[in-house]
Amino acid sequence: MHLFSKFLYSHLSRHFSTLPKLPSLRKIPSKYRPQAIQDAQQALTDYLHGTRYVPFVYAEHIAKNSLFSLSGLISDIDFSPTSFTRNVLKFLRYHPINEFEFFFESIGIDYKELSGFLPAKKFFFSEDERVLDAACALSGFGFPWNKLGKLYKEEVSIFRISSRELKANLFRIKECGFSNISVIGVCLAFPYVLRGDGELDGEVGGLLDDLKKVFVDFDLGSCVEANVDAWYEICRKMRVFYDLGFEKGKTGELMGRSKNLFLQYPEEVMVQKVEYFCRFSVRKEDVGLLILRRPEILDFDLETPVISVMGLLKHFGLSTEERNAIAQEYPYVLGRNKLANLPHVMRALRLHEWFFNRIRDGNHKLLANYAISHPGEDLDEDFRDCLERIQFSRTPIHTMCKLSFLHGIGLGENSLTVKVLAHVHGTSCELQERFDCLLGTGIEFSKLCKMIQMTPKVLNQNPETLEQKVNFLCHEMGVPLDYLNIFPAFLCFNLEYRIKPRYRFHKWLTEKGLCTKNYSIASMVATSEKSFVARLYGIHPDAPKQWFENFSCRKPSDSS
Repeated sequence: MHLFSKFLYSHLSRHFSTLPKLPSLRKIPSKYRPQAIQDAQQALTDYLHGTRYVPFVYAEHIAKNSLFSLSGLISDIDFSPTSFTRNVLKFLRYHPINEFEFFFESIGIDYKELSGFLPAKKFFFSEDERVLDAACALSGFGFPWNKLGKLYKEEVSIFRISSRELKANLFRIKECGFSNISVIGVCLAFPYVLRGDGELDGEVGGLLDDLKKVFVDFDLGSCVEANVDAWYEICRKMRVFYDLGFEKGKTGELMGRSKNLFLQYPEEVMVQKVEYFCRFSVRKEDVGLLILRRPEILDFDLETPVISVMGLLKHFGLSTEERNAIAQEYPYVLGRNKLANLPHVMRALRLHEWFFNRIRDGNHKLLANYAISHPGEDLDEDFRDCLERIQFSRTPIHTMCKLSFLHGIGLGENSLTVKVLAHVHGTSCELQERFDCLLGTGIEFSKLCKMIQMTPKVLNQNPETLEQKVNFLCHEMGVPLDYLNIFPAFLCFNLEYRIKPRYRFHKWLTEKGLCTKNYSIASMVATSEKSFVARLYGIHPDAPKQWFENFSCRKPSDSS
């Protein structure tokens, strides 16, 4: 096998290894497969150009960038080293292909997603010429063919515009002071700029004003390499801040003054830091301002260092009295934790806004120069013993993942966390899903952490059940959500067999004037069946009979 064939075969193997259920080329001997792919690409090019009248250069783009669809096409065609191209052309003559399938794969849409993009009951470009015409116009301007899928997935309306209007939009953007390459980078990062109605005003105009200020007035454009990928990368970094809510048309100068940020740091680093600080549950715009004004924070390692919660609070200026009050109210958060979990540690302490404001107001370097003062600081012996037991348990990985979840929501390395760990069941992903579900009902983060410390079993139920119980409490029983801070165990009782029937029976008794005492929800729900029935006798001699005949729902276990 010559060098090019080896390279092509290696490339195809890497490409196919990332795709699901590749059709087997069992009819083609392995040593001929690279050549067979080339022959099939040539045949498809000839078919699209000669038979379907697709311009040659675009037919070639489609054929060379739709390897998965192509492999499916040729998987059942008889192979011959000397006539495979003719065999493929003959097959195409009698078995027309879905041209949109090959097209969408060729412009960069993942093969496993294609079914969601294929037009219904349309197989040929002639049935909807706008899509191909738009792609040809964009490619003619200089867009890489295999990146057009980014535009299609984000702004499908672009491919419904006439090629003439599309070209006009491109040249209007270029007239703002951009080169062809920079226009392409801008459009790939902000596809909506191409959907315009002929006027560069509003959101699009504001964005282009910002970009012109950054690239031209602050001369960032001269620092960008003259290729599409480099311009797209820079624009993607700028989009990070617009996605945080920055107003278009009023951000250019701020970005321009921080232009080194966009040159020095990869987008992944920026996104990671943005996500980290957004976990403090503060305004996203404030997170963006922090990154723009304090770009050195992107150099900080905010993942691996270990912190002492009390030590860090002292480092950031909390007094002894304030720390003592925190230790008394939130003992389950104390001890050590990872810096990666700091945002949720602060939310569990209800100090997230204070802490973020300290960082934003110029104290960000305190994050970088903090270190545990001595090896034994805040080490908890009970917790250390727990780790040793986990190591020799039957399911150490599963248990450590649950423990990592608890640390991730702010619980520290302490004996109280060990007790919570012993009572929560499920995978870390299931526990996170349940936690997020309860947050979604409106329970405050710090209060939810306290509920879990008081009654860990609230996390042992599926999200749907938790939502139903919260909805019943708030909407049918008319009780504020804050009641769960007092009685979190409410969420542990069965809704259909315990909560609903007992509440509705007490409500019936009250409406009938038989029960004058105002029983608490805890008294209604948590009382054992024997004690509950005994109470009913005290209310009225016939109450138990009414309960068993019309309200009670029998189940072997009263709790869920």
